[in-house]
Amino acid sequence: MSIPLLSTLIFFPILGGLSLLIVPRQQTATIKIMALIISLVEFLLCLPIVLLFDKSTYVMQFREVYPWITALNINYALGIDGISVLFLLLTALIIVLSILVSWEAITTKVQEFFVALLILEGAMIGVFCATDFFLFYIFWEAMLIPMFLIIGVWGGPNRIYATVKFFLYTLVGSLLMLVGIILLYQNGGHTFDILKLAGQPYSLKLQLILFWAFFAAFAVKVPMWPVHTWLPDAHTEAPAAGSVILAGVLIKMGAYGFLRFSLPILPDATQQMMLPMLILSVIAIVYGAIICLAQTDLKRLIAYSSVSHMGFVTLGLFALNQHGLEGGILQMINHGVVTGALFLAIGMVYERTHTREIVAYGGLASTMPVFAGFFLLFTLAAVGLPGTNGFIGEFLILLGSFERQPWTAVIASSGLILGAWYMLWLYQRIFFNEVKEKMHGLVELNLREILTLVPMVLLIFWIGLYPNALLGFLHVSVGHLLDQVHGVGLAGPVVNSLLHP
Repeated sequence: MSIPLLSTLIFFPILGGLSLLIVPRQQTATIKIMALIISLVEFLLCLPIVLLFDKSTYVMQFREVYPWITALNINYALGIDGISVLFLLLTALIIVLSILVSWEAITTKVQEFFVALLILEGAMIGVFCATDFFLFYIFWEAMLIPMFLIIGVWGGPNRIYATVKFFLYTLVGSLLMLVGIILLYQNGGHTFDILKLAGQPYSLKLQLILFWAFFAAFAVKVPMWPVHTWLPDAHTEAPAAGSVILAGVLIKMGAYGFLRFSLPILPDATQQMMLPMLILSVIAIVYGAIICLAQTDLKRLIAYSSVSHMGFVTLGLFALNQHGLEGGILQMINHGVVTGALFLAIGMVYERTHTREIVAYGGLASTMPVFAGFFLLFTLAAVGLPGTNGFIGEFLILLGSFERQPWTAVIASSGLILGAWYMLWLYQRIFFNEVKEKMHGLVELNLREILTLVPMVLLIFWIGLYPNALLGFLHVSVGHLLDQVHGVGLAGPVVNSLLHP
């Protein structure tokens, strides 16, 4: 009997988190150490899945299918392909770093905080593994509960407003997605099996209805313009770990939903709605970048930059060609690494200064030179400097969008210029100029904080210098996805020669 690796990945952190409730709440050191050990073991459990993964096939691997609610033909069904496997590793890493950055930052209800983090990890991994639509929806909704608590209990002074806004936006989208799931069940042979649903013929009218039902949930989660306004508030009020998880994993769920459901199950509607989706993506890129220039709060600036960067992701996905799709998926990983690293760094400096107002900063390059070096690397990766991970993803996205609609690539390129403007200007204001009053005598990063940031630095250069380490997982699965959409894979010879030496 084979080991249920995916179920282990899902339920180990959930059960591990619940086991923390056995420890007396006053033993905070023990709780933190246990949470860290659980998250590290979870990360190690992901490694054999990645190493044993067969890149030569698009077929779902490590499958687990068990009857669940037989009256409705609902199964407990799990599986991963070349698209979802990368997100398992990213999620596990993000949780480890979130625990480390919360080590001293969380001082109240410590036990409950780490329980919520670990339960959230299991639910997020469940989203990436589910191949039954009903099971997917269960995990999709389950992950919102601990995230709601993390922002609402351990967030900033306006946390209630931010949490309610986050809840209402996601609730409305999720309810419309539920309607879409029921419609799909009724018209797809009374099954919730995602693989079977993707092979059924649907009328264009039904596909368009379903596309917009799913769009309501996935666009909010990305978030796409104009349903993005919950994100800056959630990021601003969330604790550092909450912001890292939001940026690193949670907002990727929306783009993943488009990949897993909208494109393969609703191919005709996807092609019909391609141009509107490209337009919305370009608006998000430019709008998010321009709004960043007006921000005075560190976290709000990075939050709006996420709107712009995720616009690049959806631009690549709806270019509907090999370059665009691979670039979009790669950029989802890159954004999780770079923006997650920026929120980690902001959380560390906030612990020392207790302010996020950019105007209060200045001269940190002289008071915290090691921190300044880390932040510079993250800044350069965010603007897509060649050699960093941000470059190759944006390059493929622009190449794919140019192949599809050249004008979208031209306009989107302005987002790169604006991105360099607001990020370098931010760096200049924080780390140079005169040392502001609150910045005197700041303590340099300690060993725990350095160890938290180092994995992100390694990933930035590893992906940037050897992108095929990740792209190798995507080629076959993306090609199959394109076959499902319109039967054509459009890999160009120039980049192929670079990526497949």
